[in-house]
Amino acid sequence: MRTRLLVVLLVLSAAALAGFAWPLLTSTAAARTQQLVISRTAELDRFAALAQQAGDTGDTAQVSAEVRAYSELYNEGVLVVDARKRPVVEAGLKADDPSLMSLLDGALRNQPGPAPAVIKPWSSGDVLLVRPVGAGTRVAGAVALRASVGAAASDVAHDWLLIVLGALVAALLFVLLALVVSRWVLRPLAQLEKGVRALAAGERHPHVPARAGPRELRALGASFNQMSDAVDEAAEQQRRLVADASHQMRNPMAALRLRVDSLADQVRPDGQATYRGCVGEVERMESLLDGLFALASAENVKLAPGEASDVPALLWERSDAWKAAAAAVGSRICVSVVDPARVSMPDSELAQVLDVLLDNAIKYAGPGARVEVTGTVDHEIATITVSDNGPGLSADDRARATLRFWRAGDAGAEGTGLGLAIAERLVTARGGRMRLDEVAPHGLAVHVTLPLEAS
Repeated sequence: MRTRLLVVLLVLSAAALAGFAWPLLTSTAAARTQQLVISRTAELDRFAALAQQAGDTGDTAQVSAEVRAYSELYNEGVLVVDARKRPVVEAGLKADDPSLMSLLDGALRNQPGPAPAVIKPWSSGDVLLVRPVGAGTRVAGAVALRASVGAAASDVAHDWLLIVLGALVAALLFVLLALVVSRWVLRPLAQLEKGVRALAAGERHPHVPARAGPRELRALGASFNQMSDAVDEAAEQQRRLVADASHQMRNPMAALRLRVDSLADQVRPDGQATYRGCVGEVERMESLLDGLFALASAENVKLAPGEASDVPALLWERSDAWKAAAAAVGSRICVSVVDPARVSMPDSELAQVLDVLLDNAIKYAGPGARVEVTGTVDHEIATITVSDNGPGLSADDRARATLRFWRAGDAGAEGTGLGLAIAERLVTARGGRMRLDEVAPHGLAVHVTLPLEAS
């Protein structure tokens, strides 16, 4: 957008400069040409008056002296002829010059000569000017003058150079003005875009400066800040509600568990199945409350300075911790590749994420499954992958797997549907990302990417 705005402003500026400079250039050249014509026409009038006087008196000495003095001083040819085109005075011009024939014929018929072309900086050569001697229908001869355009062309070049330099300075000012205007207009938009992206990424309290730019953009920035505060307040209320509800229900749930456990010896044999179902539901409720509390905590995490995790150590530690559970269902855990890395995430949180991924892989991959754990580093990003060769998930299920309370259709009543949601919130809160991919020919791979610890 900045480029497009600059292009529009610069094109308009260039058009304005061209519209101003071109008429100025042409008018300057025309004015200098007119100045040359006027000055040489004055000389022609003087020579014509002297020639008229010589024709009346028969004495050509004065006109000859004036013409030759002028020709020697200015190095320009002058020719005076009578009515029959016989030369009266020749000074640098000859009466038989082919370029003069038509002009002298026109002057002797009392016709004006053609207007000279407008002088440009690159013009060269001479300009031929003629004037009849006499007045009215009585033409006694003609005066011709060959004027050099070199000095006039130099003057035009000098004037044009000044105009071009002025246009370049104006263009530079226009460029600076365009940069300032584009920055003034677009900087608030860039800040607003950054704020929207931060809000969409889940960042808390993203604000944008609302004191710069046009009035409309300042108002938009202030509205965004109000919206950000409202969204954050609503999210905070939701987090407090979930955390408070799960916390407040712990005591009644603990009391219920004690009462149910105390009934174990008093249940008759024909009621044992119902009793075990009741105990299972209580345990599921306890697990659900623990998950809700963990989710509320995951959505409100804060990274303290110096908190980082040693990825290889945690991968080996958590893999060893889950090997017994994997062996119990006939599965095995393999740690294949582990690159040295420290990520910006506390040990407790990364361990919690790994526990969720390993638990799900062991639980849902099925008996005899192979769970592989890897850790690699590339471009300041650490990637932890937990994959299995179980049945996997469909594309639609992978897209919904990190939603709260979502469980696969074939998972039955097992699980709370909060594990991956908690793990995903913990990872994104640390600037990372969690992605679920399919494994060929079947299986599921969960990739967790986290930024390395700042050095």
